Order: sequence, then structure tokens, then C-alpha cells
Amino acid sequence: MSEKRRDSRGRILHNGEMQMSDGRYRYKYLDSFGKEKVIYSWRLDHNDRMPVGKKKTPSLREMEKQIQADMFDHIISNGGNLTVYDLVEKYISTKTGVRPTTRAGYNTVLNLLRKDHFGAKRIDTVRISDAKVWLIKLQQEQGKSYSSIHTIRGVVRPAFQMAVDDDLIRKNPFGFQLVDVIVNDSVRREAVSREEERKFLKFVKEDKHFSNYYEGIYILFKTGLRISEFCGLTLADIDLENHTLNIDHQLLKRGSTGYYIQETKTTSGTRVLPMTPDIEECFRRIIEKRNPPKVEPMVDGHSGFLYFDKDGSIMYSLHWEHYFKHIVEKYNKIYKIQMPKITPHVCRHTYCSNMAKSGMNPKTLQYLMGHSDIGVTLNTYTHLGFEDAKEEVFRLQKVM
Repeated sequence: MSEKRRDSRGRILHNGEMQMSDGRYRYKYLDSFGKEKVIYSWRLDHNDRMPVGKKKTPSLREMEKQIQADMFDHIISNGGNLTVYDLVEKYISTKTGVRPTTRAGYNTVLNLLRKDHFGAKRIDTVRISDAKVWLIKLQQEQGKSYSSIHTIRGVVRPAFQMAVDDDLIRKNPFGFQLVDVIVNDSVRREAVSREEERKFLKFVKEDKHFSNYYEGIYILFKTGLRISEFCGLTLADIDLENHTLNIDHQLLKRGSTGYYIQETKTTSGTRVLPMTPDIEECFRRIIEKRNPPKVEPMVDGHSGFLYFDKDGSIMYSLHWEHYFKHIVEKYNKIYKIQMPKITPHVCRHTYCSNMAKSGMNPKTLQYLMGHSDIGVTLNTYTHLGFEDAKEEVFRLQKVM
């Protein structure tokens, strides 16, 4: 009977194992496809010490055990040699018939991963802690907002789930709750105070260059509408008799396509909003001042839009972004106390924050905002401070 092979410490080596001349251990095996693979480690057993100056890695037999378990469960070794970028790209290729805005979002995530070293990591090496650290880095070092990170994770998480389903990895490292890792500072950063809102609206109303847009900006602050939803409103969507506002589409524009109508961002985005008297009055004034071209433009069966630029084109989100930018710039040239950045999206966040502080039922607010996930709405409440809590406690005490 042949003598068993041993290492330098006299330990018997298993089939496929050997110790090399430099002291490293090697294990040779055939993967699921019958292809020869080799792994190395400075340690044979997990109790062995690492040589001085060497980075600690799993022992050879720990790696062997994982390989054998993967092969037993038909898990493809090394994650199929896919990087995070490769995986996300493959996942996106399975998504057909998506909206142009969704496709643009996918490309944004791919561009991010292409430039970030995280995108080059092999998928089977990504641990939960790696995923968490990466998302935290996006917020703290790259300044990504909570909503941006939520969107990025919304692409990466299902991509990793696809890898799990394809037996490339055992567990989805992005399976944790985002709120447990990332501070939701979107409302704090993007909402303005009631005083700032008041000053901004007053300035717009009194400025001869911007006063024509006062009613539109007031509506954005007081309804929380997405700017694309607001731009898509037509005369048919405004029911002054029943005091309601119909939201079931949005107006978008793309260079090669031009204007086009799309359904609301989510199914929950389709909703009917009650109009308070002040909102109704704003719409009456907008309709009175409305100045459409001689031939009303028609977009995918919709006509009767509310705002038009000097050339007679329908005003869409980019028009409003520019107007808001110019208003803030002009305000800050006049006053010492500067106005923070305000955009149509800030109006939406401000409305949500104000309603939350006023004690509105979260489910009601979710409906008004058109949020598909109550978690998005509830995250607004995480930024209510001591004074808000104190006010709510005393308010409830009076009711009880």
C-alpha cells in the first residue's frame, strides 16, 4: 500500500491536496462542468496561523468544504465568474418593454458600476457587509440621496436574486432593509421650512417676471404633485364642479421622440385628489390666463394643456426646473439670508413633510402622494423631532 502524502507538519493530505515548495497548500478539483480548477491557501486547517506578512484568507479545507457543498447543491463555482457589473447588465437584458425613463435608470446604474470598484467584484465574493458598506459609501462619500440609493438598490437587488435563482450564489447579499443601513435624509435635504416656502411664494407673486407662474408653483407646494403629473394636466382633468383633480397620466419629453404621454409612475400614482378652495382658485386663474397657440397641440390623444412657452410649446418639467432655478438665483441676489435650492421635487417633499408634521394619517398621505410603498411615506415621519413629538403628545392629550 502506497504511503500517504503528508505536509511539512506530518499531517496526512487528502486527495487533490498538496503542499508546494513555498509552503502554500493547493487543492485541485473538477468543477460542475468537468473543468479543472485550482485553489490555494497558506493554511491547511482553520486552526493554522497565517505566515507573518500574509493577508488572512480562509484555510484550504474551509474552501474545499464550500466547494463540495456548492457542487452538492449544484451551485456554480466562482459565481460563474460574473462581476457585479456583468450580473446587472445580464439582469437588465431580461427586462424588455420597459418605459424609456426606466431604461434610462438602468443605464445610470450601469454607468455607476462601471466606474466603481464594487462593480468589478465577483458576485460570489460579495457579502452582506460588503453590500451595506457600498451603499453607505454612496451616501456619505458620493453624496447620493436616499431616493437615489433606493433606486440603485432596486436594480442591484433583483439582479442578485436572479443569480440566486440561477444557482450562481447561495444568498442575496442585498436582502436587508435599506432603512436599517441608510439614513433617509431626502426629506431633510429636499424639503424647505414653512417660512422658506412662504417667502418663496411671496417673492414669486410679487415679481413681474415670475408672477405668471405663481399659481402653478403654489399648486406644486400644496398638492405634492410630481412635476410630470402637473405638466400632464389638461382642462378635462380639472373638475371644478365636483372639486376634484384627476391624476392618471404624466407628460414627458425625449429628444428623439418629442412629447409623449405615459401612465403615472406607479399604479398607486393613478388617483383622484380633492381640491381645497385655494387650489381650486389657482386653477381658475390658470385657466383664465391660459394662452394656447391657435391650433391646440395634441399629445397621444390628450389636449387642453395648461401652460405654454413663448413659442407655443407645451411647458414640461425642464421649463419648470429652469424657472425655479432663476427664481432662487434672483432672490439670493437681493436678500442676504439665502434661499436654499428649490425645485419642483422639493415642493413635493415639502408637502409630504408638512402633512406628516400636521398629523395626517400615513395611509391618507400615501394615497395623496401616489406612493406604491407605505415605507416611502413612513420614512417622512422619521425626521420629526422633539418639538413635533411634544406637539403631538399634547394634542392627543386634549382629545383624550
